[in-house]
Amino acid sequence: MSFDSRIMCESLLLSKPMEEHTKRLHDPYFKPHVATKTVQETYIANCVWVPGPIIVGAGPSGLAAAACLKNQGVSSLILEQSNCIASLWQFKTYDRLCLHLPKKFCQLPLMPFPKDFPNYPTKQQFLAYLESYTKHFDLKPIFNTMVLSAGYDEEYRLWRVKTKVSEYVSRWVIVASGENAEEVVPKIEGMNEFSGPIIHTSLYKSGGCFENKKVLVVGCGNSGMEVCLDLCNFNACPSLVVRGSLHVLPQEMLGRSTFGLSMWLLKWLPVRVVDQILLLASHFIIGDTNRLGLSRPKLGPLELKKISGKTPVLDVGTLAKIRNGDIKVYPEIKRLSCDNVEFVDGRTEKFDAIILATGYRSNVSTWLKDTNLFSKDDGFPTKSFPEGWKGECGLYAIGFTRRGLLGTSMDATRIAEDIERQWNMDMKHLKSLRHPSP
Repeated sequence: MSFDSRIMCESLLLSKPMEEHTKRLHDPYFKPHVATKTVQETYIANCVWVPGPIIVGAGPSGLAAAACLKNQGVSSLILEQSNCIASLWQFKTYDRLCLHLPKKFCQLPLMPFPKDFPNYPTKQQFLAYLESYTKHFDLKPIFNTMVLSAGYDEEYRLWRVKTKVSEYVSRWVIVASGENAEEVVPKIEGMNEFSGPIIHTSLYKSGGCFENKKVLVVGCGNSGMEVCLDLCNFNACPSLVVRGSLHVLPQEMLGRSTFGLSMWLLKWLPVRVVDQILLLASHFIIGDTNRLGLSRPKLGPLELKKISGKTPVLDVGTLAKIRNGDIKVYPEIKRLSCDNVEFVDGRTEKFDAIILATGYRSNVSTWLKDTNLFSKDDGFPTKSFPEGWKGECGLYAIGFTRRGLLGTSMDATRIAEDIERQWNMDMKHLKSLRHPSP
């Protein structure tokens, strides 16, 4: 450890008087113990001091946090369990995926999308944008590094982030592992008996291998709806399981994106009034979805999103396929057998394959030893938006707002500004140690 690093370390060990840490660092009995060829030496050799924040995850959220910190003059370290940035987008998304919102609502802080990109960039374009973003800010995540645990050391007031080979120590930890860290696979009676493939959408790329097959898609969110549409385009025969009520809105209305229009209206009108406007316009544009087996919730789309986090579906053409019979709608599954699916309404149909569009969940509770900022039940911040970005003792969360990339950008800006204030105070203290007053 260099002299400057030692001084920085001393300046940040705030749990005890500064004199005690200085004595301990230069204690002649302490040094030989560190240098002894023991297991302790191996542990200390693998213990890495990180002057800036440790960011867990190199998806869009982690990259945005690192870029904003760097713009404020604060260094950071990104730990990523996969071998690339944005692994969810790289490996677990289907080929035809496009951003569901206009690019101006999806760009990361400090760098807009290229002007020649379409309003709804494709998956490939979005990944190219992330690669450019990473290169532009010279971000260098440590790949193939899974965080096994992260806990706060009360004695030294530092975070200890453990991986298989090292332990990283810092004043700050930014959780950027995201809302979609692990696939949700429901338990359905008879799953082991079904003769055809049952796959999660994380393994689905295109409908090319399902041509002329009867495919049941379980889940009617944006992914489930779009997978059904993709299957139709490859001459498959898809059906959709709708297990509850949902809001389906047109992707655009009144010449603007539905999301953009909603944001504009919310500047002037209450949520419930905006919901009424959206539902009235949707009824005029796409008709009564109840007739298609897609019943709407009692709460409006924005109010429901605010309370439960459930996102309305933005239709990109699936409703037309349901209306003309190319996609059939079924209620919840009761059980599976050899090649049959029995539904709760008593109907039984044969299918060749099942695709689970059942979403993802956070895995924060499996590795983060914290009970204040994050809930153990769902791995999301316990505080509602916009307060869920900051916890205690230097812990932060980014990308858990249920507001997509726009929420990520807001989190990144707040976190960087908050840490930058603390960082500047530490720098002043470091200078005072280097040049003490006479």
